[in-house]
Amino acid sequence: MDFRTLGLRDELARAVESLGFDSPMPIQEKAIPYLLSGERDFVGLAQTGTGKTGAYGLPLIQAMDLQVSRPQAIILCPTRELCLQITGDLKNFAKYMEEIRVVAVYGGADIAKQIRTVKNGVQIIVATPGRLLDLMNRKVVKPSQVTHAILDEADEMLNMGFQQDIDTILAALPPSRQTWLFSATMPRGVAAIARTYLRDPVEVTVGGRNQSSRDISHSCYTIQEKNRYPALKRILDFCPDMFGLVFCRTRRDTQNIAEALVADGYNAEALHGDLSQPQRDQVMGKFRRKAVQVLVATDVAARGLDVDDITHVIHYTLPDDQESYTHRSGRTARAGKQGQSMALITPRDKYRIHALEKRGNIKFRFDSLPQGRDICEKQITCMAEKIAKIEVREEDIAQYMPAIFEAFDGLDREDIIKRMVSTEFTRMLDYYRNAGDINASSMPKNQGNYEKKGGYERKSGPSSYQQRDKYSKTSKPKARLRGKKTQRFFINRGRLDKVNEGTIVRLICDNSGIKSHSIGQIDLNREFSFFEVEQSLAPRILRSLSNATLDGKALQIREADERKPNNKAERQAA
Repeated sequence: MDFRTLGLRDELARAVESLGFDSPMPIQEKAIPYLLSGERDFVGLAQTGTGKTGAYGLPLIQAMDLQVSRPQAIILCPTRELCLQITGDLKNFAKYMEEIRVVAVYGGADIAKQIRTVKNGVQIIVATPGRLLDLMNRKVVKPSQVTHAILDEADEMLNMGFQQDIDTILAALPPSRQTWLFSATMPRGVAAIARTYLRDPVEVTVGGRNQSSRDISHSCYTIQEKNRYPALKRILDFCPDMFGLVFCRTRRDTQNIAEALVADGYNAEALHGDLSQPQRDQVMGKFRRKAVQVLVATDVAARGLDVDDITHVIHYTLPDDQESYTHRSGRTARAGKQGQSMALITPRDKYRIHALEKRGNIKFRFDSLPQGRDICEKQITCMAEKIAKIEVREEDIAQYMPAIFEAFDGLDREDIIKRMVSTEFTRMLDYYRNAGDINASSMPKNQGNYEKKGGYERKSGPSSYQQRDKYSKTSKPKARLRGKKTQRFFINRGRLDKVNEGTIVRLICDNSGIKSHSIGQIDLNREFSFFEVEQSLAPRILRSLSNATLDGKALQIREADERKPNNKAERQAA
């Protein structure tokens, strides 16, 4: 099957073929005929990198009235980078249709310039929700004229807190519009949008709901916490041709790890929320050009990141939920290519691997980190192969050869090779000379016998079910804050959500960067919980947890009174 048989006009089919695509990808083959018919709204579920932009972009361009130079279609997406990526793709699709105008509008850029571009005449606007809403409020974009609304990466937009903006935009559009929703996963928030704003939609799923691409292999390495960074170095050293992403939980970890990698001689950069937009653009530009080999990023900073040829995704720490893991892993294996997703776990994280396998319908391979000798052999062999493949430009180097031969006089072929290797790899050979085995057992020592139940483990004896993580051993936390002023917080998660004290401590520490000793009393209830922190940290806690998620669900947090809660009132507020 080719693109013409799907019903696309000749100009679009020729443009796609000129880009090197001979046949449609699965999501395109299934979606394009429905979207060209224009009869029903549409929900498309497929991983990032599987051709979703072409699936909606090609029929969208064909549906535009070329005689009208006003915004007829809006495409909402979560980030500036994805806006620019989609806009570039649509312009490539419309290369033989000069009347089509596409513009990207997003926050952090000159809004006056964007307004002028829209007023000069466009048919398609690709926008982040906040900036589009601003243009609608300024009467630059008139909702009544929009015939098509597309939500791309809908799950990511909800994760980034755009729910209210999306609701406002969709509610303002005419009921007769066509609405197409595309997403990698289908959490409850996305399903709610589909129920509220789409009319009897056709749903097409490529792969499975909330599942990773079949082109991604999943592996994990079990290590002790103290060996997490050395383990990362071993993976990078054993994969010298890697072009990869390393995901961390916090901005602080992201920056520290990137700086450590640079100090150790790796070509790495950090991507996190503390970077200004120009800094972010600079980092992403270098990464896209492959001037940076390893990008260390937080989940939030990497949302909407669309870069081809990423070979590896490394989870320096596991995310809290299946959707985040799916999105992280989906940054590799794009456009039908193969990719690898690797996770560093401690023995107590094993239950989380089983949960990811069950929810994502994937299978992890429990691998062992390579030993120092294997890494050195891999690096030296890789270098030798590259040297052997180098094309020698005889005319350029001929004048220097007499001096080179003189310098090597008295050395045979074997001596020259040894010296070249020693020059390149002395530091690595020294580092791994006495490096031992840092692989850990899949279960911690002296942990006792555990039996699994619902993603949790129970130790033989009187202990209750509890999540096995590094924060689960919290004992009398209130005593740590005795004599200090504290602030109490309410969150809408409790025992029914299989939350314990360790879960809450990890949630707070990972999102805010504070230490666990700054957390006081934790009160668990059936459907909600309370915790207290030092009063000076309260604004930071409120700010960092306001848009947080736990197990894929949006977290609600607010300051609570010191009095005992009224359970009914708190449940209603949750």
